[in-house]
Order: sequence, then C-alpha cells, then structure tokens
Amino acid sequence: MRLFLAALMLSASTVPAAAQEAAMTEPAEAKQLTFERVFGSPSLDGSSPRGVKISPDGRYLTLLRNRENDRDRYDLWAFDRETREWTMLVDSETVGSGRELSEDEKMQRERARVGNLKGIITYQWAPDGEGLLVPLDGDLYLARLDGSVTRLTDTEESELNPTLSEEGGFVSFVRDRQLWVGAVGEAAQPVTPKEGEDIRWGEAEFVAQEEMGRLTGFWWSPDDRRIAVQRFDESGVGIVTRAAIGATGTKVFDQRYPVAGSANAVVELFVMDPDGSDRVKVDLGEETDIYLARVDWAPDGSALYVQRQDRGQTRIDMLKVDPATGDSEVLFTERARDGYWVEISDSYRFLEDGSLIWWSERDGWGHLYRFADGEWTQLTDGDWQVMDLVGIDEVRERITFRANKDDVLAPQIYAIDDWSGEPQLLTDPDYVNGASMDRKGQTLLVSRSNDTQPTQSYIADAEGNRLAWIEENRVEGDHPYAPYLASHALARYGTIPAVDGSELYYEMVTPELEEGKKYPVFFYHYGGPTSQVVDKGWGGALRQAVVDKGYIWFALDNRGTPNRGVDFLSQIYRAMGTIEVEDQATGAQWLKTLDFVDPDKIATYGWSYGGYMSILMLQADPGLYAAAIAGAPVTKWELYDTHYTERYMGTPLDDAEAYEIGNAIVNADKIEDPLLLVHGMADDNVVFENATELIAAMQEANVPFDMMLYPGYTHRVAGENISPHLWNTYFRFLEQNGVTAPE
Repeated sequence: MRLFLAALMLSASTVPAAAQEAAMTEPAEAKQLTFERVFGSPSLDGSSPRGVKISPDGRYLTLLRNRENDRDRYDLWAFDRETREWTMLVDSETVGSGRELSEDEKMQRERARVGNLKGIITYQWAPDGEGLLVPLDGDLYLARLDGSVTRLTDTEESELNPTLSEEGGFVSFVRDRQLWVGAVGEAAQPVTPKEGEDIRWGEAEFVAQEEMGRLTGFWWSPDDRRIAVQRFDESGVGIVTRAAIGATGTKVFDQRYPVAGSANAVVELFVMDPDGSDRVKVDLGEETDIYLARVDWAPDGSALYVQRQDRGQTRIDMLKVDPATGDSEVLFTERARDGYWVEISDSYRFLEDGSLIWWSERDGWGHLYRFADGEWTQLTDGDWQVMDLVGIDEVRERITFRANKDDVLAPQIYAIDDWSGEPQLLTDPDYVNGASMDRKGQTLLVSRSNDTQPTQSYIADAEGNRLAWIEENRVEGDHPYAPYLASHALARYGTIPAVDGSELYYEMVTPELEEGKKYPVFFYHYGGPTSQVVDKGWGGALRQAVVDKGYIWFALDNRGTPNRGVDFLSQIYRAMGTIEVEDQATGAQWLKTLDFVDPDKIATYGWSYGGYMSILMLQADPGLYAAAIAGAPVTKWELYDTHYTERYMGTPLDDAEAYEIGNAIVNADKIEDPLLLVHGMADDNVVFENATELIAAMQEANVPFDMMLYPGYTHRVAGENISPHLWNTYFRFLEQNGVTAPE
C-alpha cells in the first residue's frame, strides 16, 4: 500500500501544474465517451498533421491534414511563412480518381502501418522548390504552388515508391515488378527487365518492409547520374495461401511468406544509368543468405555504402562500393555481444567531410559515435538511450537527437556542439517530444504531447526556440475533446519491482474512486522487444472511454522491452513467452494488493505480440486473470517471419527448445479462464493459420472459448464502424464473464 501511495504522490508532481489547473477549471459536467464517438469524426485528438516538410528555399511549410468530416482522409496543405496564410494545394477528393489500389500497394501500406488512411499519404518536394510530386489513388500528380495540379500517370496499375531524383530531373517508380524512369515532363519507361512472377526490381522484399523498416528498393545518386537498384528472387520462398475471406466473397492470394528457419528471398544490388544502361552488379560477398539492411550514397556520389546484415543478425558489415565497377570493401563491422542481436537503425548519416555519425549499442546503451579516418569517437554516453538522430549542422558540428536522458517516460530533444559536450535540452520536459529537421540541421519540427494535451506541433530554431505553431491543438473552445475534458482522468506513473529487482514502469488511470468500492481492471499489454507502451504522452480518448465505463486502465512494460539498455532488453533473447509473462503476472499480483481493485476482476488484453501474451498469461497462471482478450496473436513462432523471429529466437532447427517453450498451442488444454480470440481473416502479417491452429487445439481438448473473426480484414482491424464493433465486443465479453464495474 505504501508503494502505491508513493506512486500517487510521484505522478501528481510530474503532471504539469498548468495542465492540472486547466483540467480543474473546466465545467464540472462532461459527456461520457462511447466507442462510436472515439472512432468517429472529427477525431477527438484534434487535427493530426502528417508529413510536415519545409520547401527547399525555406519559405513554405507543407503537411498532410486530415478532414473534420473524415478523420482518415488527408489533403496537402501549404503555409507561406511570409504571408502566414494556409492554402490547400491538393484536394484529394476533387483531384483523385477514386480508383482502387493494387494489391501490392495495399499490402505495402499495411506494412507501413498506414493501411487505414485515404487520400494523400506521402509527397515529395521537387529540389527546385517549384512543385511537389503527389501520389494519389495509384497515380502520380505534380502540384504547384499556384494551385495547379498536373496528372503524370493514368494507369490501372499502381506506381509504387514514386520518387523524384535528387536533382529533380527524373521521376521514378515501380510498376509490375520493374523500375520505371522518365525525365520530368516525359513518359516513363521500364529500365529493368521483366523476368516473371518471382523476380522483382526496385522493390523491397517482404521482411525488409515488415521488419527492417525499408520500404524502397532503389536509390538515386546525388547528381542524378546513377541509380542503385535492388533485384530479388523469391522463387525459393514458401507460399502461404492467404484467403481474404470477405462478406460477399473470397479472394485467394498465394503469398510468398518466409517463415522462421525457411528460405528468404535472394537479394542482389545493381548500379545503372537512369536509362538502365551500364549496369554493374554490386559485390555483396559470397554468402547469399544475407539481409540488405540499408543503402546510401556518399554526399558527393563517389561511393555507395551498403549495410549487409548476416542471417543470424549478430553482425552488420558496412560495405564501401565503387559505383562504376560494383567492387566493395568492408569499411567496418558492427558486432552484437553474446546473447544479443545487432539492431538496424536509421540514426546515422554520412557527412560531406567523409566522416560518419553512427548509432550503436556497443557500450550497453544506444549512443552516437563518429567514425573518421578509421577511428571511432563516442559522442554521447551514460545510462540512457539515444532513440533517434534528428539532425546535423555540419558547419557548426552540431548534432540534434531524441533521448530519454532525463526521464524514461518522457523523451526530449537534445543537442551537442563540436561533436562533443554535455547535451543541451531543447524541449519542454513537461511533454513527450519528437522532432525532425531540415537537411542542414537549422530548423526543428517538433511534435509533443502529455497526459492532458493531444499532440501539438511547431517550428523552432536550432536552439529549440519556438518560431510558429504548426498545430497548437489546445483542448478548448470547439476542440472535439473539449466536451469530455471535465471527466478526463490523469494517469499515475510508478514502478513495480520484478523478481530480479528490475524496475518495471507502469501507468494507471482510474475512474473517480468511491470509498468502499472495488473496481475491475482492463490490463493492457504488448510485451514484445520492439515497443515501449508506458510513457507520459497523450493516452487518447480510447483509454478514457474504458475508464468512463468504470474500469481501471493499467499497462506495464516488462523486461525485454526497449529503451532501457541492452541488459534489460536482452533478457528476452531465446526466451519469448517467459520473462514477459512472469513480469505481467507480477503486475497483476501487485494490483490485487490495492484496496480499490477487485482482485477477481482483472482482465488482460493485447494485440499481435500482446495477443500472444494474453494466451500465455492464462496458461501460466490459471485463476490470476478473470478473462483474457487475444487479438491477432502469434501462436507458434514457426509460423512467423524469418527476420523478426530469428532475431530473438534463432531458428527452429538450432533452437528447438526455445520454440517449444514459446509455443502458445501446446498448452492450450491448460486454459481454464475465459478467452476471447479475435483475428482478421485476411491477415498477411500474423497469418490466419495462427488462429486456426489454436482454435483446433482448443476444440480438440474440449476447452471452451469465445471468438470473433473479421472477414476481409488484415492485421489492422480498424475503421469508423468496425473499431466500435471490435471494442464493444470486448466489453460484452467481459460483462458476460462478470468483469463489470461496481454498481
């Protein structure tokens, strides 16, 4: 009990005073949130701009803004920093054709986690600042600042990864497994051969898109003279027959899906002229069972740098490639320590002076290093994590980055000068902050939020001084969330000790507690090694809607989650389904000690890895949880993809015991408590076979369970009507099993 009271005191002190005052001065009465309103339009989070960019000449700020009447549809807007006026450059409904996207583009959007968005989801400034390349409904458009829009393509096929070359002389894209290139104003032509269904040019293979954060397969040189182009052969990759079962019919797709321990696509890299001539193959080494992690050109175009990751993900070789011959040499090698893996990161940059800024966990924490003249210099250090490289001003030798130096739960933006020195704080520690910068590292684009403030964004100078709001988004006046602010409950943060003494951070949001009453808990978790769920940012209306129903919202980050250093994260290595389940149980047992928690009404919920956790948590501790909801769970790691699974688990052949321990199917007969299984029937990430194997095992063992399947939906079961249906289903299940709020 003392621990909980201490946590209450801590959380009160960390909520900004101004935010507390704002919440307390709102009217006493407020509307209760429903799931229909949470997922309706306009978004209760307020405007959520995406893709904020600054024009090459610095005059215009552009962004994608969602509509009030359709929260998922985005249009292109521009802000003139001289006249301080906003203009819609491209109206996605007026300009767009409404044509259905190709299956390739739909799946690529799913892997980029933007499958629910409509209208314009990306764009690119022309280097001369005179126009912008805008993909829309599978075709390409050129938008100019005077409001005119020119259509560049009009085909049934989608143009994937459309890109303007670095100097703006060419438009390039992938269509029908080939790379197409055309001078601006002229028709594009294929510059790579067409070699059948299993050979693709200019695309990223499945695991690169899904797990490696690489969506493209071609890269322009800085002078427009050469292009590096990936070719991959997936003929050896196993086929998963994905039945996209819909309400009015079923489409069957034979999807190349490399399950753990099986063959990956064979990836090659070539360098060629814009018309496809003078093509040379890059020497990636004799071993073909590798991952092409990242590809970059030197700033002057003199070399190509390729990150080659081994299949076991314990080594990244930085190759320096001669673009004229394809010959390569190993510039350096990043190695994982024993019992760990080597992370692929985007926090690096090659500089004009030939040096490299590089992110590494080599000292046990993620930090920045400089590689110059064959020597390494560590630029940041300490028991904290650099999470992103934000920008570099090469003239000032100034590096801006995002880190959790001062608060694990509230990352900030910092800068160091002269490649060294104590980090300078650039943002307000009362918020969780993220940022990006222009290429010269002189203008910051900051986004921030806290527990009472949805995401705000603003422009700042390099020292962090705010110059102008992009979206202030204050919850007042006619802001969509204003009517609900009076009942907005503040989150409480604290730590619980794991069995080994590690501090496990939690967040808790409670309804207004009445003396003598005990409340059910909606225990949310993820638990996997790629996501931290507890922070001090905006929790959103969904969390509050759960609290409005009379439930306590609770979440805990277990050992094996990121941003806490290698020692904390590596405990999940070859141990999925063990320590994270144990730590979540520690959280549940702690909840049972609180006098306002109903110990018989703790229900657990998770999606994807979290769904996997829900199943294992019931198996490991019968009776500890009143019920569990498992959304789109991995149930057997042999069914999941190579790059993710083998990074943490090795292969089924070499690490059979780890796969057996982490299997959620073998102990299906041990489930005694109510379980709701949910899955999209067209899931191309955690394929539906994960659900059917568990369903069959539980049926064969005569174990009762509930199930809700969504025809036609992928790993993302979401939409203005489907999302309320999903969440209402959760709470009907809980109510049917007695997990209800007190009267």
